[in-house]
Amino acid sequence: MKLIDLRSDTVTKPTERMRRAMAEAEVGDDVYMEDPTVLRLQERAAELTGKEAALFVPSGTMGNQICIKLHSRPGTEVVLEERSHIFNYEMGASALISGVTLRPVRGEDGLLDWQKVNAAIHHNAAYYVTPTSMIALENSHNMAGGSVMPLGIADEICAGARALGLKTHLDGARIFNASIALSTTVAEIARPFDTVMFCLSKGLGAPVGSMIAGCRDLIREAVSLRKLLGGGMRQVGVLAAAGLVALDESPGVLPDDHANAQRLATGLAQIRGLKIDPEKVQTNIVIFDISETGMTTSQLTVELKARGVLANGINPREMRMVTHYDVSLEKIETTLGIIREIVER
Repeated sequence: MKLIDLRSDTVTKPTERMRRAMAEAEVGDDVYMEDPTVLRLQERAAELTGKEAALFVPSGTMGNQICIKLHSRPGTEVVLEERSHIFNYEMGASALISGVTLRPVRGEDGLLDWQKVNAAIHHNAAYYVTPTSMIALENSHNMAGGSVMPLGIADEICAGARALGLKTHLDGARIFNASIALSTTVAEIARPFDTVMFCLSKGLGAPVGSMIAGCRDLIREAVSLRKLLGGGMRQVGVLAAAGLVALDESPGVLPDDHANAQRLATGLAQIRGLKIDPEKVQTNIVIFDISETGMTTSQLTVELKARGVLANGINPREMRMVTHYDVSLEKIETTLGIIREIVER
């Protein structure tokens, strides 16, 4: 049975062009900063994000945690949205690595604004109150169904933070999806932030790796932190080569992923017992409520797998499905038919 895998856009397989590039990659020792393919990837990532420099890291989690370490000091707080990846899915690494507390704030569809952020900031507060050191935002927002943050809101939050002497970081794991949805460039989304992280291994389809970007001095310091965290790799150009191909060929197919997600959402909305507003699906992530079917997400997950569809529940009542270039429109239609068969029987 060929599976339709909608668990995440991390499950993509490298394209043939990526595989050839990996096999033919020119390599060197990246700890000595002598891997020419990694250097080209870092230059390209800096160019795309509009930053002075960039660094290749093994994972998005490591990239986020390096940036938090760069912008904070032990005993301070990081303000972020309560459903953000950093808060929920990075295993408390910020406390362990940087000695900081995370202060979550509830956003509307995952989106914060300056008023909410400002209300959570501790600036020039009493000495016994934990001071805020930085703000971390996410665009697109994974657990808010791939929602995107408008440029004006990000600008206002970053300007407000800067006026208070606070640093800002963007978890842009799917920033290329956000750029498609906002009809703008990755550089424009990243512009107001001190640092940005994006993943090569999600919708872009590379097998491994993420990038962080910022000013040259910060990235120089980030090299040391990457080594400290065990991320100093050697002839890693074999992976960077796939990343270069991903940056070249994958952004152009992301609109198809978004269109497939919209078709999935529209179809789900027509199935009895499922609740979703297709108009809120902006990128490639679809989250829908199944509570009125009488099933739990764990039950539906088992039923789907038995019929060749892989998907995850994010809680007992909500399922998440993520489109990517290995899932065609035909597979979306097949998935909708299978779901209808299960929940309307």
